[in-house]
Amino acid sequence: MTAGTKRKVLKVHPHDNVVVALTDLKKGESVQENGQVYTVVEDIPAKHKFTETALNTGDAITMYGVLVGRAKEALPAGAKISVGNVKHAASDFQLAPARRTSWHIPDISKWQQRTFMGYHRADGSVGTGNYWLVIPMVFCENRNVEVLRETLVEELGYGRPKKYAAFARKLAEQYRQGADANGILETVYTEDDGAAQQPRLFENVDGIKFLTHEGGCGGIRQDAQTLCGLLAGYITHANVAGATVLSLGCQNAQISMLEDEIRKRSPQFSKPLYILDQQQTGTKQALITAAVKQTMAGLIEANKITRQPAPLSKLCIGLECGGSDGFSGISANPAIGYTSDLLVALGGSVILSEFPELCGVEQELSDRCTDEKDALRFIDLMRTYQRRAEEAGSGFDMNPSPGNIKDGLITDAIKSAGAAKKGGTSPVAAVLDYPEKVSKPGLNLLCTPGNDVESTTAEVGSGATIVLFTTGLGTPTGNPVTPVIKLSSNTKLYERMPDIIDINTGTIIDGEESIPEAGERILNYVIDVASGTTKARSVINGQDDFIPWKRGVSL
Repeated sequence: MTAGTKRKVLKVHPHDNVVVALTDLKKGESVQENGQVYTVVEDIPAKHKFTETALNTGDAITMYGVLVGRAKEALPAGAKISVGNVKHAASDFQLAPARRTSWHIPDISKWQQRTFMGYHRADGSVGTGNYWLVIPMVFCENRNVEVLRETLVEELGYGRPKKYAAFARKLAEQYRQGADANGILETVYTEDDGAAQQPRLFENVDGIKFLTHEGGCGGIRQDAQTLCGLLAGYITHANVAGATVLSLGCQNAQISMLEDEIRKRSPQFSKPLYILDQQQTGTKQALITAAVKQTMAGLIEANKITRQPAPLSKLCIGLECGGSDGFSGISANPAIGYTSDLLVALGGSVILSEFPELCGVEQELSDRCTDEKDALRFIDLMRTYQRRAEEAGSGFDMNPSPGNIKDGLITDAIKSAGAAKKGGTSPVAAVLDYPEKVSKPGLNLLCTPGNDVESTTAEVGSGATIVLFTTGLGTPTGNPVTPVIKLSSNTKLYERMPDIIDINTGTIIDGEESIPEAGERILNYVIDVASGTTKARSVINGQDDFIPWKRGVSL
């Protein structure tokens, strides 16, 4: 879409036989797009699609130039497609005889001398933040991690203003003064009710983060190995200065396993790392006091690191979506896809994940792999994931959520074709399986589930130092160590939820901005967040979501 044009409908690809309504259309209304006049035969809500021509039962539904479904019944031209009249369908895929890695490299002249202010690590990576981690090896240690949280966060100045607790105290005082239920309900909250925040003791440390989880024992040994790989990804992460690790001692996820995974990712690992074994240490008091002292010692070292200039090639950006709508694939996703292309052209790294949401575009992505081995790996990972979903009585076709469907994403292939736009057009440099770490610049495909928190957790574990997260419905997802920048696909969402949305790409739908213009605006914002001059809403709100994927079927 180009800037300056207010459209009512959009045909995304020349080969499509469905058209997107950009605004509510009334039954009998005629609209024009590129010289073609369309008349709808029923009300078409914004974000939904209608048929361009009449279709017979079984006819293909095409959007984004790919097969996204088949008609379950005969449909006239101008009819709304829905879960009632369209079923999921996607094209088969196989290894192509030749790679298709040519792409239109965007103009990066204005960006080549740009830098961001980051934290330089001994392994050559550069972080956008400087965090200390406290990690349990097993769920049995979660309670001790919580004790450390209670002990350290407030005292060291990392507590967040307890504005709602202050509001509750205000209401309690009103009750003591004789207020009844009606008086309480009529009380208006104001920002002045918030409590002041204690200053940080360590000004160069952005926070202490506590990665509690429900794994580490039980299950199968591969679960423990995968968890250790993910935790090692966080410990070696460019945004992390060091870590305190609590182990019970007898769990499946042994310390030696974690140490092996750390060496895989950082052979010359040199960050401060303190590991305590409760069964060896003895009493809880001995464990907690040792952990507090060692964490304080580590924070003193972490505080010596300051932000220094770094080229944009040192950025690693995760590309994520959640709460998607019918506009996501034509505004927010292609906008960050353009940002992705800019960063790849600059020598940076990007991560596209959520494999259940790449259904229907497998051929295109496998063809874009620069290495045939990666193409084969991608094909195998996709087929294996789909097969296991079917064996569990599900399938990729069951991926769209009720919210997705309500807002126009009625088949997984429609959702996936739009979601894949986040990856831009550059060649695929590598295909990774969870929880492998990014080691090559360029576009990396990472096998994760479609669940946005599990996938965001995985992208950061693989090295993402910034995550661009598109949404059409609104979601509060964040991450403990990496800023998650939220982008709305539509202006109404941006205006309705300004406390969780950072960037509005509804400007594309509104005809105020082109996709390249939005992509460049996003990169500017990324640089500001990476430099610490702007805080993402997820950071301001303390949205520290951390959910490890226990390998299995998760759509």
